[in-house]
Amino acid sequence: MKRLLLFATMALMLVACGNEIPQKFWETDKLPNIYPDYTNVTVPVNIAPLTFQIDGKADDVVARLSAGQEEIICGGPQIQPDADDWKRLAEKAKGDAIKVEVYVSQKGNWTRFKPFNIFVSPDSIDPYISYRLIPPSYVTYEQLTINQRCLENYDESVIYDNMLCTEGSKGQCINCHNYQQYNPDRMQFHARHNKGGTIIAYDGTLKKIGMSNDSILSAGVYPTWHPWLKLIVYSTNMTGQIFHSVNPNKIEVFDSESDLIAYDVEKNEVTNIENDSTEMECFPFWAPDGKTLYYCSAHFEYRDTIEKGKEFTTRTQEAKYNLYKKSFDPETMQFGARQLVFAADSLDKSATLPRISPDGRFLMFTLAPYGVFHIWHHDADLWMLDLQTGQARNMEELNSPDTESYHSWSSNGRWVVFSSRRYDGNYTRPFIAHIDSNGHCGKPFELPSAHPDYHRQLLKSYNVPEFMRGPVTITPQQFADVLKQEADPVKYVERLRK
Repeated sequence: MKRLLLFATMALMLVACGNEIPQKFWETDKLPNIYPDYTNVTVPVNIAPLTFQIDGKADDVVARLSAGQEEIICGGPQIQPDADDWKRLAEKAKGDAIKVEVYVSQKGNWTRFKPFNIFVSPDSIDPYISYRLIPPSYVTYEQLTINQRCLENYDESVIYDNMLCTEGSKGQCINCHNYQQYNPDRMQFHARHNKGGTIIAYDGTLKKIGMSNDSILSAGVYPTWHPWLKLIVYSTNMTGQIFHSVNPNKIEVFDSESDLIAYDVEKNEVTNIENDSTEMECFPFWAPDGKTLYYCSAHFEYRDTIEKGKEFTTRTQEAKYNLYKKSFDPETMQFGARQLVFAADSLDKSATLPRISPDGRFLMFTLAPYGVFHIWHHDADLWMLDLQTGQARNMEELNSPDTESYHSWSSNGRWVVFSSRRYDGNYTRPFIAHIDSNGHCGKPFELPSAHPDYHRQLLKSYNVPEFMRGPVTITPQQFADVLKQEADPVKYVERLRK
């Protein structure tokens, strides 16, 4: 419903972007259709300015953002608040909200849409995230980088570029960047194929490890750093992929075998933790107390004598992963027996990617009908298990009709970043959401950009978003120089198990 206001709502004013609030306008009780959708979201006080645009036809747009006596007025095709003005406004609204009024002109007539809020949490967010940027390609991966982005502004830089060690037809694939306790000075990532190896950066030292060994299934794949020990647990995976002909999911990535290993960074030693031939263990993650290791595993027994990968392609939907944990003694460096945490198969589902909140209370995971690589499943959702009560629930306030997958907690436990394909079903974008101490979530918002239409024009997917306390300062060329060297082979030992 609209009504025409024939009077000036306020005196004309000078505005930050050289625009004025219109004196005459229609008024509607509908929210404006804006992209990205920042209506009634909750954001950290230190987030970069939220820019947006009308998602539809508009001759002109003016927006007023206000908190108390502070306000920003700007307009044009894209609403882009000045960084300093935004910072003052967010600080004023901390613990409350920024009120946003949007005015749209079409054919000379202005409409004032229903105002909405941007709630500003006093909980700050880690200043950086890192991620892989990768085109939606299934057979090539050369145009691949690990990037880092400052969340307090729009600054983005490359941590490592896949092309630096590519030689003609000999390509490289980098993946699985991970940090110890959000520390950018303690990180690791893998390089596969040409000049392959695992890069370990630790307080100024940089080395390349050759983790392949006859006593383990494969080199380490999915990592998790112990909270304080120089110890990384990996899954080892024999990974394959197939293409669907009629399934709405385009591709299936699967493991025909997978185990868990532990790598001692200081001693350069590796050992098996779990290597049952009928279990496929994957995605380990340490609890913040350093005394419990969580992971997922599917029970799968091969029946035929054909090659395992070929058999698995015919039985992919039988793979149902449950969540488990193992105790760990930091003094003796020994793991205990596994314990079931969440039986997803009892729901005829598959649970992957367990991630524990820094306070140790909540376990967030991804749930889909089957399989382990849920980023390719349109029906994948985020779920959360309260480790105090044992209750698990669908995080409906975060999920969409399309894919929700890889997720990470901020260091203070008040924010999560996750991958979503909610806009087009093809490209993963980072979304951030506030979570309070009781596990209640605010409406998620897309990673802000200087230009609101940036992500719709970027033909790359964000992969594996991870929070960081600051930027990685090692240059891409320094990483490349180490990758070009020979890898230091690991030593295999039999221990770390009871």
